[in-house]
Amino acid sequence: MNKAIFLDRDGVINNDVGLYYIFKPEDFRLNEGILESLKLLQENGFLLIIISNQGGIAKKIYTKKQTDFIHNILVQILKEKNIKITEIYYCPHHNDIENCICRKPDSQMIEKAIARFQIQVNLSYFIGDSNRDIESAKKVKLNTFKIDSNQNILDICHQIIHKNK
Repeated sequence: MNKAIFLDRDGVINNDVGLYYIFKPEDFRLNEGILESLKLLQENGFLLIIISNQGGIAKKIYTKKQTDFIHNILVQILKEKNIKITEIYYCPHHNDIENCICRKPDSQMIEKAIARFQIQVNLSYFIGDSNRDIESAKKVKLNTFKIDSNQNILDICHQIIHKNK
């Protein structure tokens, strides 16, 4: 069994100040402390999994291709720092357009990751900046940390490491 850290993307990994949707490369900026945080978690045996709602796809504000391009930028930045994202799950739907069971606060994306990567839930955490994030994580009994949007999560990562020793 593995332990994992599930992270929301916008507002947790990357900065979303002044922007509701992040789909242009020039708008993609990592939050302060995220590189150190992810490295620390990885060095302590956690898989890193991103769980993100990307409803702008359903609203035709941007495309899956643009979303995948942003994710490729993120993966490349992290790879240069020897940080590996295990997987990125995102929901392209939006309740204004269509209902689905993957969009947070539903938990299908998390459930898929738990099954695929044999994740031990009681040793795993979700770090999110919205009630939807926390609600989806609690449905599968993950430990949770709700942060302020764009908060440096390094202190939280130290707490997680301390709890798992």
